[in-house]
Amino acid sequence: MEVKLRLLRAEEIECRIGIINEKGVSLLLFKDARVDQKILDEVFTPFGWKRSHQVLDGNLYCTVEIWDGEKQQWVAKQDVGTMSYSEKEKGQASDSFKRACFNWGIGRELYTAPFIWIPAELAKLKRKGEKLYSEERFHVREISCNQERAICLLTIVNEAGQVVYQWNRRERAAEEAGKSGRLPKGRADASCLSGLNGGQLSALEQELQRTGVSLDCVLGRYGISAVEQMTEAIYADAMKGLRKSKSRGIA
Repeated sequence: MEVKLRLLRAEEIECRIGIINEKGVSLLLFKDARVDQKILDEVFTPFGWKRSHQVLDGNLYCTVEIWDGEKQQWVAKQDVGTMSYSEKEKGQASDSFKRACFNWGIGRELYTAPFIWIPAELAKLKRKGEKLYSEERFHVREISCNQERAICLLTIVNEAGQVVYQWNRRERAAEEAGKSGRLPKGRADASCLSGLNGGQLSALEQELQRTGVSLDCVLGRYGISAVEQMTEAIYADAMKGLRKSKSRGIA
């Protein structure tokens, strides 16, 4: 069975704030479970796929099965969901379904997203006590992918339609190539910064939520002040430490 699932459209992608500090906010790109259902219906028809959930070792798994007409059998792909602190069961059910659909290839291009940082003045940050927050809503206006289905062009706007983030893979690559070897010794090359992609940033955010460890604590350990300064090596070491930490609320 050879099936090519289409890429997500701009209006099908959600922008959510991942990390927030006085310098601005990072954005993560998500797809909604209803988008997965729509694409499955489009490609396989409502009768050509099915889903089921199982609890294994206390974790909720989702299995998405597609009917293979040539082999006359169901083909399954499965993944586990992560806990939602607001609606535990509903959150895990939805998350496991979306992850299983990622395994089928729906929205997998989101894992190739660049690090998305919106400066404080464009994020319209507000403060309530010691807590920073933003009521601004962001939307993907334009997105394109290359032949490898990796994001190569991305434009994000705010509610007023103002462009707050624009990224072009080719232009960025040419810019970094032009900077190569020109920076003074001891200064970090710009290409070493903002090294995290959307998938890495999402994983970091999930571990911070799970453990209750603050971002400032992680950054302080490595002597940096913002997540965009994280290199691949720092990210790998930080994730290794977080994964060894107990979940929040567990003694």
